[in-house]
Amino acid sequence: MHYFISAGEPSGDLHAAALIEALREKDADATFTFLGGDLMADAAGHEPVIHYRRMAFMGFSEVLRNLRTIFANLKTARGALRRSGADALILVDYPSFNLKLAKTAVEMGMPVYYYIAPKVWAWKEWRVKQLRKSVRRVLSILPFEEEYFAGHGVDALYVGNPSVEELDMRLGEMTSSENFLKLHGLPDKPVLALVPGSRRGEIRNNLPIMDAVARRHPDMQAVIAGAPSMDEDFYREYSDLPIVTGATLDLMRHATAALVTSGTATLECALAGTPQVVCYRANGKKLSYNIMKHLIKAPFVSLPNLIAGREVIPEMLVHLCTVDTVDGKLRDILPGSIGRDAQLEGYAVMRGRLGESHAAAKAAAAIFESLGK
Repeated sequence: MHYFISAGEPSGDLHAAALIEALREKDADATFTFLGGDLMADAAGHEPVIHYRRMAFMGFSEVLRNLRTIFANLKTARGALRRSGADALILVDYPSFNLKLAKTAVEMGMPVYYYIAPKVWAWKEWRVKQLRKSVRRVLSILPFEEEYFAGHGVDALYVGNPSVEELDMRLGEMTSSENFLKLHGLPDKPVLALVPGSRRGEIRNNLPIMDAVARRHPDMQAVIAGAPSMDEDFYREYSDLPIVTGATLDLMRHATAALVTSGTATLECALAGTPQVVCYRANGKKLSYNIMKHLIKAPFVSLPNLIAGREVIPEMLVHLCTVDTVDGKLRDILPGSIGRDAQLEGYAVMRGRLGESHAAAKAAAAIFESLGK
């Protein structure tokens, strides 16, 4: 069968490449047309119709500046889809673009599958209607999504979370804590990982809070997780603490505790088994917090809490994210505390709900069997 796959950013390229390999194992005659990156190109054996470097625009202002390119990409993608003769369209995350492409597939009578669906349970819930109209089946990577989508009339199957498999492999290849400290020229002291995010706004708002909390713990070595895309000089505007760049998972794994800006890093930190406090300062105003609570439908913002179905990690959000409140929560999870033991127990619950993950293989099997029927 011929599969048309659309992924518009680096993470989607990674997961879609694994899906292509899994589809090849399931379907000996599989061929592909795709939007994506180098990993997908290696798996498919040819170049993408559009590389994600021409697609990955984030934030309102960046999208606005690149509207002409975005519309041109959509026109190219729709044309390629119509000419491809594909048996199915498989969407990987990137909802603003992919849901428009799904509409074209429906008009053609082509079945659509969504692997790594939009987080409609948190925001932009109106997209559920689009999914219900356009998508034959959602292949979910978060266990609670299956029930959520079923409640909105969308067929969904939890196939496992690819991060579990990928991170466990990386964790198994890691060096010892002693070697990690030597490699990065750090003293032999317990490490406090500061993970302020990868965007300028996140770092600007959260790193000063994290730095101030860290200075209350001179018995620990605080280390900043630097994003590869960010210049070290930018971090130096807010902190003079040591920086380890491009090794966030390693840093969290070898840390005694971590302060983590809300995002996928919270799940990585939990899978690494390091107790954490979630920080999200944003503009720091109570009004912003109340607006956010109104817009976000989910009871939590961090993935470990959402997956476990209860508060495992303290979430210090917006005006609640102060030096005193974050420090208090950090002290609750340091060695010897009841809070630390409780958080580690919560991690075990989260891992149990994620299950043994072979997400790409399960997703490929579900798609192939559905098309066969």
